[in-house]
Amino acid sequence: MAVFITGSTGYLGSYVVARLLEDHPEARLALLVRATSPEEAKQRLWHSLQLHMGFEQFRDQVLPACELYLGDLTEPELGLDRTAHDRLVKRMESVIHVAASLNRKSAKACFNVNLRGTLSVIKLALQAEQHHGLRRFTDVSTNAVAGVRSHELVLEDQTIDWDRSDYDPYARTKKFAEHMIHELLPDVPRTVLRPSTVMGDSRFPETTQFDMVRAFCFLAQLPVLPFSEDWRMDIVPADWVGEAIATIHMTDQPKHLEYGLCAGTGSPTYREIAVAMQAQGHPWSPRFMPWLNRSFGLTAEALMSTPRSWGVAPGASVMKVFMPYLTHDTVFDNRHTLEELGEPPTPFLRYAYDLLRFAVDGDFTYPYLPWPEGG
Repeated sequence: MAVFITGSTGYLGSYVVARLLEDHPEARLALLVRATSPEEAKQRLWHSLQLHMGFEQFRDQVLPACELYLGDLTEPELGLDRTAHDRLVKRMESVIHVAASLNRKSAKACFNVNLRGTLSVIKLALQAEQHHGLRRFTDVSTNAVAGVRSHELVLEDQTIDWDRSDYDPYARTKKFAEHMIHELLPDVPRTVLRPSTVMGDSRFPETTQFDMVRAFCFLAQLPVLPFSEDWRMDIVPADWVGEAIATIHMTDQPKHLEYGLCAGTGSPTYREIAVAMQAQGHPWSPRFMPWLNRSFGLTAEALMSTPRSWGVAPGASVMKVFMPYLTHDTVFDNRHTLEELGEPPTPFLRYAYDLLRFAVDGDFTYPYLPWPEGG
């Protein structure tokens, strides 16, 4: 029997796979990979996991523990041929649904992946449940489902409020995906895990995910910020989130239905982030002017159209998307998660500057290694 995982070749999914194999070496993993051949699937998986390990470990430990299913979340029956589909139904003992579209500007992408894709995973889970029973369905959602908030501490079991507006298509579709899982899998043990802003790794500076990092680096170059220095930003490292997902999913009887994978009341203020960055060597002492919030948004929109040679358009584009999340001064309770893990996430303050230096010095790219000859 195997743990079926979607999104294994994505940023967060790679952390889940790496953590499961490290903490549960006996586990078998069934991974849905978008590829046209087994060779391409292996190369895509290596591409995502080389942040965590060398090629020899990947070849000798990961590949023997993983069953690769060639498919696509947006295709009927996940794009699996009949033989693969039937084998997966019979083999899967649980599900970790990580895959999602984070494209906050595209309703089409979010609806296709986050709604249609989740529905296909639910249908597969139902078939497995009817065939032999399913131990657990873990949905990796997001705290963005909390909707429009301002200056709040959101409790884990009070995150969904259907009377609140949503920030964007990503938040809206992830909220309804949670609803589908509860409505269509009433007899399957379910766990909903909601990360806040996932950025960087507390153990090393390298990252392969740069969207939010671009926004962070863009802000870290500005002399004036349109925030109050007392507003808090809920940021967690990917290594802690990956550990939480793997640990809670593999627990026989998790204590709760909903978990906030977030910094909670330990979330730093913008002033604390700036001070920590200065202490680590970043020459940055911004002035905080929250009344410039609206003007800043309009400026970011204008900068999106500047020549690429100026180097500000990518950061401005990301800023436009993430501004609502940067100005809501809302943090999310994590007490359920702390009960299971026993330790909070490493504070962003401790690794923020190293992350910035890696991203800027590497021009927001990760130095991927090619597939070795004869590998």
